[in-house]
Amino acid sequence: MGVQVLGEVLSADILCYTVRVCVSFGNVITPVQPEVFGTEGDNITLSCNYSSAVSLQWYRQYPNSAPEFLLIILQGTGKVSQKSKIVEQDPRFSGKSSTELTINSLTLTDSALYYCALRRLYKNSHEINGLKSI
Repeated sequence: MGVQVLGEVLSADILCYTVRVCVSFGNVITPVQPEVFGTEGDNITLSCNYSSAVSLQWYRQYPNSAPEFLLIILQGTGKVSQKSKIVEQDPRFSGKSSTELTINSLTLTDSALYYCALRRLYKNSHEINGLKSI
């Protein structure tokens, strides 16, 4: 699937993100930093490196929910090629480069599992239910 960034609430105002290494179809995805810490109001950047792909997708997953697509970033250019309604309505999320997801002004609701993926998690990118494995 990709780099998994596990958000976990440590207290009322501290967020902890843990990054794990995953392998996807021969492509190795590795975290730049194994952990990223932030408090409410901070800006954080979640990063991953990958060996080869045309684009990188970011997803967010809350407990007992399906992953939510956030955005696609093109390799090399770092340009966001597609945004979800979540990102369009919440400008705190942005892609700074082809490997980074930035979340500005952290809130406790940002505590979630974040996926960095080389391929879409869904057969149909607009499908919310019916998660398909890649």
